Amino acid sequence: MPKKAAMEEWKKKRRKEYLEKREYRYYIFCEGQQTEPRYFEGFKRLIEDNPIYRDMVLIEIEPCQAETMRVIGMAERYVKKNKILKGQIWCVYDKDSFPPSDFNGVEDRAQQLSRENPDLQYHAAWSNECIEFWFLLHFAYYTSNNHRMEYMHFLNDKFRELGLGKYQKNMKDIFDILLEKGSPKLAIRYAKRIIKDGHGRTPAEIAPGTKVYELVEELVKYLPDEMRIRF
Repeated sequence: MPKKAAMEEWKKKRRKEYLEKREYRYYIFCEGQQTEPRYFEGFKRLIEDNPIYRDMVLIEIEPCQAETMRVIGMAERYVKKNKILKGQIWCVYDKDSFPPSDFNGVEDRAQQLSRENPDLQYHAAWSNECIEFWFLLHFAYYTSNNHRMEYMHFLNDKFRELGLGKYQKNMKDIFDILLEKGSPKLAIRYAKRIIKDGHGRTPAEIAPGTKVYELVEELVKYLPDEMRIRF
């Protein structure tokens, strides 16, 4: 066997062993290239530093640079290509100005795929209109159906008030800022209340709203105790 082929075979074997060692597996597909991945990297970092769970939990974060239905399409292709048979597949995406049919379609498709294989569950962690709404909930209960730029203005004002300067997309330390200066516990409570109040409506009709908290609650289970109590 040529040296290069042997090396590729060895890498595949090591990866298979690495995956099989981890009981809990999360594959996170983010619409954005940086904002969402950097936020979830904060969870990944803390979990991998936790001696209790770091050898039991696998977290892979894939920036998609794609929107709505294309995100779950990329997730499906990734799962097929890498022969993933077990785990949780999370699609993190925004409503922005995309058609309601596309936005709602991701959740519909995720439910369909989950029924096909109980060991491989797909989830839609959507935000209407954008991920910044989830960030905003760390500081206030907000239910006004405003344009996403209003969420940016709110975060700008709050960050300046806290001496953090201007909020910017793609901030490297966004996870730490929200953890230290905001209240993840309140953000989860507020987001749940909004979803409960919107019961019976489609994701596109719950404006504003977000289900990012569902993924956050999953990952929080593996954080060190001193961090978990903040959620």
